[in-house]
Amino acid sequence: MLSILDRYFLRELAQTVTATVVVLLVVVAGSAFAKVLEQVANGSFPASVMFQVLGLRTLDGLTNMLPLAGFVGVLLGLGRMYRESEMHVLSSSGMGPRGLLRPVLLLGALLVALTALVSLWLGPWAVRTSDALVAEANRSVIAAGLDAGRFTELPGKGGIIFVDSLSRDGSKLGRTFVATQSEGKNGPPHLKVVSATSGELYQESNGEGRFIAFKDGWQYDIPLGANNWRQMQYRRNDTSLSSVQADDDDDPAHSKSSWALFRSDDPTDRAEFAWRANAPPLTFVLLLLALPLSRQSPREPKYGRLLLAVVTFYLYYTLLALGRAQIGKGHWHGEAPLWALHALVLALALWMLWKQYAPRKLRKRRVLPGLPA
Repeated sequence: MLSILDRYFLRELAQTVTATVVVLLVVVAGSAFAKVLEQVANGSFPASVMFQVLGLRTLDGLTNMLPLAGFVGVLLGLGRMYRESEMHVLSSSGMGPRGLLRPVLLLGALLVALTALVSLWLGPWAVRTSDALVAEANRSVIAAGLDAGRFTELPGKGGIIFVDSLSRDGSKLGRTFVATQSEGKNGPPHLKVVSATSGELYQESNGEGRFIAFKDGWQYDIPLGANNWRQMQYRRNDTSLSSVQADDDDDPAHSKSSWALFRSDDPTDRAEFAWRANAPPLTFVLLLLALPLSRQSPREPKYGRLLLAVVTFYLYYTLLALGRAQIGKGHWHGEAPLWALHALVLALALWMLWKQYAPRKLRKRRVLPGLPA
């Protein structure tokens, strides 16, 4: 059974950690939203799946956000208690380090389990689902902005398109009319008109381009202001839609399942698995490190320890990222250096916590000559 003090600590720390998660989630979602808008503008995927992709990418970002949220949340929660002298009163009443460790470890167990769930399963699932949504949307002219029975601006082109009917999945077109205008070389601009009895949307094998194949129709090339029109009948005529821009940060290993990464011998896959597997211990070590770093006096600057904690987190996170890079380059063949770093930081946190609660040694009183002892 939890004591009243345990429930108080859990309630206060859980509220602070939750508030920190919400704030960081807004920051992560805003950054992801800006990137998604850029990709929509570049033609990487249609705007119809923008919010689904945004939600899934935000979910994937929880892997890196949860350790920081737990660290900062516990630091702010305990820091407030120290500034308001609550911790000093509890310590003078006989509360030792166990009274503080028990609720923090209970909260840490929940955060570690949640981080493991997100990093090892939920995050990769979100990336795969996002990629599948984008790939499916790029195979449909409905997602590209076309609609049956009305004139629509041609995606990525300076023209219009009219389709009288569409299949349910948006890949098959009925009778189609397309008009585009292009600048002629050393001559007047040309108007290109294409009509077809049917059409079909398809992509290149690498998925970087989308095309409509028109079948059984006529094509007219009309130079504006001139009379030399050209007419051509065809059996098949292809025109391109907006190209699918590849994401510069796209990492194939990031979308693989953790089990597939665990069984792989590729250095990039091993580095990705090491990064996912080290997220839970990172959360646990940071929570313990927050205990000694949160101790402050009432007159101490409110965010002085927070600045120190952020610098500590940055160094810790950077060293882990460097270790991941070494594994990805094949210089390291295992995760032992990363676990050694966790053990080193954990030992530092425990030593700082022990120094905080260790009884101080009494100084020997010096007796001056000529004075009674």
